[in-house]
Amino acid sequence: MASLTKKLLSTAPLVFLLLSSGNTLGANMPSARLVKVLPQFVDKQNRVALNPSLYERDAYQAYLRKNPAEQGGMRFAVQWKSAATNHFNLRLELRGNKSNVGTSLVLEQPVKYTGLFSTWSKIDLGAEAKARLGDLSAWRATLWDGERLVTEQKSFLW
Repeated sequence: MASLTKKLLSTAPLVFLLLSSGNTLGANMPSARLVKVLPQFVDKQNRVALNPSLYERDAYQAYLRKNPAEQGGMRFAVQWKSAATNHFNLRLELRGNKSNVGTSLVLEQPVKYTGLFSTWSKIDLGAEAKARLGDLSAWRATLWDGERLVTEQKSFLW
């Protein structure tokens, strides 16, 4: 029994340190996070799918990818969560390739957290802007709280 008491007393400072550092770790956690970024082609009627089915959406996206003449631009659907109902700026930085020349474009819009679990925000890239950008090669999505970067998510090639 004495050895058990001695072991518990020797681990008490470690337990106290872990419990007290939990508050400081929580203070540095971001107030929001990006869950998913879906770059999608839109057709000339501004549709990403012909039917409201995930399978149909994926099939139509493959069709639009193979038939650039049918494309009318792009849409970026961004799923994100927030700890509070804050106003943020959603920024998309895009890198493209047009005639073997690197191009870039930045899109930004204000967003507000409206969901209980997560919110979807959409940013459209029109046909003219997509033509200037060329083929999309990389993207980076960021959420900003004023001048403070809150969170980011980027494509593999960023």
